[in-house]
Amino acid sequence: MDKRARYRDFSGFLAELFPFKVQKISLNAGFTCPNRDGTKGYGGCTYCNNQTFNPDYCRTEKSITRQLEEGKVFFAKKYPEMKYLAYFQAYTNTYAGVGELKRMYEEALGVEDVVGLVIGTRPDCMPDALLDYLAELNKRTFLLVEYGIESTDDETLRRINRGHTFACTEDAVRRTAARGIRTGGHVIVGLPGEAEREKVIRQAGILSRLPLTTLKLHQLQLIKGTRMGQEYAGHPENFHLYTADEYIDLVIDYIEHLRPGLVLERFISQSPKELLIAPDWGMKNYEFTARLRKRMEERDAWQGKFFQK
Repeated sequence: MDKRARYRDFSGFLAELFPFKVQKISLNAGFTCPNRDGTKGYGGCTYCNNQTFNPDYCRTEKSITRQLEEGKVFFAKKYPEMKYLAYFQAYTNTYAGVGELKRMYEEALGVEDVVGLVIGTRPDCMPDALLDYLAELNKRTFLLVEYGIESTDDETLRRINRGHTFACTEDAVRRTAARGIRTGGHVIVGLPGEAEREKVIRQAGILSRLPLTTLKLHQLQLIKGTRMGQEYAGHPENFHLYTADEYIDLVIDYIEHLRPGLVLERFISQSPKELLIAPDWGMKNYEFTARLRKRMEERDAWQGKFFQK
């Protein structure tokens, strides 16, 4: 890892693959999740309110094509020459029959200036039949399958009502990467029972041993309308909410223990103020990243500095 770069970022990763700027356009294709519809449980993950990340153009009554076209208009004002990745983001975007999924993915790829797909899903919703199709799709377009990992601890996964174990995550990530498909992961830092530095650092080592291409992490946010929000109201002592400076130093510790080649896509999430209970840092993503890089320079920190194979 080049110390001057400090960490391998997602924009640099895309620049290696595309000769033009690329922007993800979020889609809501109307999926649900197995821990919502009764297959594995009800209510979904205790922290989840999908309203926190769906832009205005993401509405299930709109076709995939229309959502993409409206998303293109939104982003083209700033970058007229932009190309796009269709990001199947809301809920579990492999939770349907293979035929229906193929129709949706192919519709997205048929939209002008869409140059690839990012598919967000759960590790317990990736059958081999779908992987067969995705492996073929991967040969003709950019594809990133992004798994919601959230935690590497089974007790935490049970507590947040994920409905699967970390062994399930390991299996899905390895099966996907074995097909040559770029595989991403998403984790939440600071879930109840996991706020201590030692537990967070241990997670970085565990994830580094998986064949992940990309990794997203963000701070725990408590959101209105969620079970976790209700838990916090009743027992705030069970939660540790980081200050921005505290979280920056923790993220740097995390980065220093990660495998050097892992692409880091983001470090925080921004929920709408009207839905956010806490913490409210009042920072945009780019502001956080600037502060993170400055602090890494002050500490002479870089990705993989303390990584152990």
